[in-house]
Amino acid sequence: MFVIILGIAFIAFAVFACLPGGLDWGKEVISFLKGAAPSLAVLVGIISILVGIADARDRQEAKKEEREAMKAEQEAAKESKKD
Repeated sequence: MFVIILGIAFIAFAVFACLPGGLDWGKEVISFLKGAAPSLAVLVGIISILVGIADARDRQEAKKEEREAMKAEQEAAKESKKD
């Protein structure tokens, strides 16, 4: 609960700092965001690529497990017919 309150307090401070009647940091914040946007875009892109690769690997493994389960099921059916 404390962490939620602390998070709300930080957000309120950030809004207050950007307001003209507050600390009037709006221009500096915009300058920072303009400078950080390309770096943030690269970071988000790298994370997206890694998540995509992990997802593709998970799909391949799931298909492989499904095929193995079907093979085991077919072999069990063949063995039950023999008996």
